[in-house]
Amino acid sequence: MRFEYPRHLRFRCLRCALCCGDTEVRERRILLLEMEARRISEATSMEIGEFAERVEGSEPFLYRMRKREGRCLFLRGNFCSIYEIRPIICRFYPFQLENLGGDRYRFSYTEECPGIGEGPELGREFFEGLFEEFLKVMATI
Repeated sequence: MRFEYPRHLRFRCLRCALCCGDTEVRERRILLLEMEARRISEATSMEIGEFAERVEGSEPFLYRMRKREGRCLFLRGNFCSIYEIRPIICRFYPFQLENLGGDRYRFSYTEECPGIGEGPELGREFFEGLFEEFLKVMATI
């Protein structure tokens, strides 16, 4: 499998939590794989229906995280209370991975994130790590 990634891109998470909630111009959809919903349920002792709702048409994602006042239910201030088990969609932000067909993929990013352009330049190693995480998660589906 091969992937393309943005060159000469700087990024550092500023811990602003913009990615965890709706903005004036975008409604955030935090999608969950079934195994992620089960893992969160086990770790929090909450039923899946308490923190997520079932969705269709976003396979392999089967759930969407519920929000409180437009923000993720698990956000406490600007900190994620389930950070260690957060969904892959959260782990990837502000990046997304697009299947180009066959064994080819491409990483892109959203410029709405204020961390884009900040911090160190990201190299192939950074995106290899994300890609390996993607492969690991997909192997469990």
